[in-house]
Amino acid sequence: MEIINNGIATLDLIVIAVYFIVVLGIGLWIASKTSTGEDLFLGGRTFGWGIIGLSLFASNISTTTLIGLSGAAYSTGIVDSVYEWLSGIPLIIAAAIFVPLYIKSRITTIPEFLELRFDRRSRLFFSAVTIFTSIVVDTAGGLYAGSLVLQLFFPGLVLWQTCFVLALIAGLYTAFGGLKAVVYTDAIQAIVLIIGCSVLTYMMFEKMDFDWGAVVASAPEGHFSVVRDLDHPNLPWTGLLLGVPFLGFWYWSTNQYIVQRVLGAKDLRNARSGVMLAGFLKIIPLFIMVIPGAMAISLLPGLENGDQVLPTAILTILPAGMVGLVLAGLIAAIMSSVDSTLNSASTLVVKDFIDSRGQTATMAGSMQHGEMVVTDRKGLLTDKEVANYGRVTTVILMVVAALWAPQIANFSGIWSYLQQMFSIIVPPIVVVFLVGVFYKRGNGPGAFWTLVLGTGLGVLLFLLGQWEMWPFHFTTNVGLMVAVCTVIFVLVSRATTAPDQAAIADLVYRPGLLAADEGATGLADWRVQACLLVIIMGALLAYFW
Repeated sequence: MEIINNGIATLDLIVIAVYFIVVLGIGLWIASKTSTGEDLFLGGRTFGWGIIGLSLFASNISTTTLIGLSGAAYSTGIVDSVYEWLSGIPLIIAAAIFVPLYIKSRITTIPEFLELRFDRRSRLFFSAVTIFTSIVVDTAGGLYAGSLVLQLFFPGLVLWQTCFVLALIAGLYTAFGGLKAVVYTDAIQAIVLIIGCSVLTYMMFEKMDFDWGAVVASAPEGHFSVVRDLDHPNLPWTGLLLGVPFLGFWYWSTNQYIVQRVLGAKDLRNARSGVMLAGFLKIIPLFIMVIPGAMAISLLPGLENGDQVLPTAILTILPAGMVGLVLAGLIAAIMSSVDSTLNSASTLVVKDFIDSRGQTATMAGSMQHGEMVVTDRKGLLTDKEVANYGRVTTVILMVVAALWAPQIANFSGIWSYLQQMFSIIVPPIVVVFLVGVFYKRGNGPGAFWTLVLGTGLGVLLFLLGQWEMWPFHFTTNVGLMVAVCTVIFVLVSRATTAPDQAAIADLVYRPGLLAADEGATGLADWRVQACLLVIIMGALLAYFW
């Protein structure tokens, strides 16, 4: 990224400073009320639908999303926006099937669900992969990308120092306030982000006399189409069909740092409505992050790098004070991603590898009202011990991410490939969850070997692609590998002992899962919300086809 040195007004610095103080203050205030492991990891299971939806949105939007979406819209078109507004499809699947299964199982981690449904081997393998990607890819990547963005506005910043300060601030309130601190600060960050980007979009559209026809006319042919040719570098139509849906399912239904705030819901109704709210919020980036990139073709012609679009627009179009607000939104995107990944990774380390509470021997003891109950607590950590382990783990992971983040600069070519790592890990995960809840014959050996062999084959395809010995786009690979992993899962399961159907009855699909939640009528019914979301997504797909 090239540095843009246009200067920041004092008022902008004041706005940013106030933002930092407010977020850190709220986080530490919540920390004073956090004492148990369940408080730290699940916020005491007290979250309502509004706070869940806002937190899901904020955690999903990173600086790379903001810079990348606008830059791609400037350089190659709006096709990348489908990752955002088509998220409603996997979110509906999550609300329909997986949210009720997770809530009624009373799990703390998503790998824990795999142990209940299959076996402990699958849980530990999945958890280890998730911890690695959360720290090395998500947390460190968020710190690195966020620091680069801040350097565009403040050229005097030193990369490693910026990474450390961002990690320290997010790590402090995350370590001591846990998920509740993360969720409440995320809600604030989501609002700041939406307001800041909306103001920038309005002012850019104003400069084009609010003429949508002029925006379309200024872009090259096909720039506003989301269905592109097979040779499109970002997202060919095969990737749109075979890759995006599965990537979305993995992200919204099985990704610990996303689903964790849903697990903290006060009840199923709030969990589902929160997920649906996130689906509606995910439509917003198309209008306040993607469309501005397209408008910049006319307003800011000649930029050599798409990554320059958003920073240039902020510094040349917005007045003093508003620059600070939008920058606060950018910082919010950094913080919300970092705090979420830190909290989820520490949860996985403590609950899956340190605390034995989640083991099958203790969890499968009994069922009451459709919820798992721990019956044998011998040798388990106390709630206070779990909380202390969680805080220490968060600090350690914070340091690891902060130390690794600056090193990414030395591996820029490799780092761009790391983003394709998800095409390696996603297919086997999708199969053991999505096929696993419908295929009741699926068992522990089938799940474990699907994860192991599927990941290994994914690595092979990744390497063949880098050596130019495999012709398909990585999003297309996702769909192909899902098919291969499904075959592995079914064949291994059928060749080994069938699972106890009574033991997994509450962990697989059943028609009753789709019923309305207790007391939900009209717009409060998640099914009505889902229908409205489908109509909106369908209209957008038809318009931008």
